[in-house]
Amino acid sequence: MSSKWSSGLCGCGKTLGTCCITCWLPCVTFGRNAEILDEGRTSCMVHGLIYGLLWTISCQWVISCIYREKLRSKYGLPAEPCCDCLVHFCCEPCALCQEHAELRSRGFDASKGWDGRPTVPPVRFPMFK
Repeated sequence: MSSKWSSGLCGCGKTLGTCCITCWLPCVTFGRNAEILDEGRTSCMVHGLIYGLLWTISCQWVISCIYREKLRSKYGLPAEPCCDCLVHFCCEPCALCQEHAELRSRGFDASKGWDGRPTVPPVRFPMFK
């Protein structure tokens, strides 16, 4: 079942802080997104370092397109406006911001990484007398 993205690809200006971080340090935004998508198995720092290393040879879009596909698969999102790799190859900052916004709309606080995941209140069973 497919749902819709919470924001458009060019909607990165809605959150000025995310937009600025992504424009100047995209490895930070990618690292935060990836840590959440990996459910905390790998830290934001490790993801950011891998992204940075790939950035030195202009191949960072490869790993970020893999995580976009992971995000889409997890939440049933469509591949729009085109395939994941083309979105990241042509518009990396906008794609990272859109993914960040999607995670935020689903209750994650990316600045806290996996520790910022939505909390579900404990189920309380009525006490029987």
